[in-house]
Amino acid sequence: MSTATLDIPELPESAGSVEAERLHRKQQLAAAFRIFARYGFDEGIAGHITARDPEFPHRFWVNPYAVHFSRIKVSDLLLIDEKGSVVEGDRRTNKAAFWIHSSVHEARPDTVAAAHAHTIHGRAFSALGAPLLPIVQESCAFHGDHVVFDEYKGLVLEKAEGERIAARLGPRRAAILRHHGLLTVGASVEEAAWWFIAMERACRMQLLAQAAGTPRVMAEEEAVLAHREFGNANMARHSFRLLADLVFEQEPDVLD
Repeated sequence: MSTATLDIPELPESAGSVEAERLHRKQQLAAAFRIFARYGFDEGIAGHITARDPEFPHRFWVNPYAVHFSRIKVSDLLLIDEKGSVVEGDRRTNKAAFWIHSSVHEARPDTVAAAHAHTIHGRAFSALGAPLLPIVQESCAFHGDHVVFDEYKGLVLEKAEGERIAARLGPRRAAILRHHGLLTVGASVEEAAWWFIAMERACRMQLLAQAAGTPRVMAEEEAVLAHREFGNANMARHSFRLLADLVFEQEPDVLD
């Protein structure tokens, strides 16, 4: 098996001071919503991305209730405490966002951000109740690194349901929630958002391949190699930054 790696410059994982890191996370979070809007990852009032606060790790930043992803700015973001109360911001939030994300952030101290949205291909794939197969190299970012949450009890409106999702996710980077959609996490906003984009695409590719015939599944050795290459966190951060830079240039109001 090849041990060669791509020569990708390392991106810093911290912006420096607490204040600088908070601003960085909020800017990347606002950009992530704009990117999700561009990809059509919106569905009414559904969907949320969260970023843990660097000073208060039991609190996280999240989008306000009923504001379209394409209109979210840094100043719109809400800071939510461990009880679900808004401690910074003047809008309300989605209760489902709190129950899912608070449980994930609590169970995964290594996780800075989590993304969940009701996308077309993610939801279609979730109806199969099956994991992603290693049929293309990019899909292997999730090889052995995602789970299927094979329960459905309606909207996530209670702590116990969020805790079950977090427990099933375990140490992995993504979950397919049956009849619901996708959930991804990362050690940065950039990673969580990019893994979500990549997973939605992987779902689409598998649906297309299976509709056309029986796709050839990679050998385990091939899939492990591709996971190491395409599941690289630094590559995820670079990939997201390409998209975020476009948003900052073309929609500068996102930084307001």
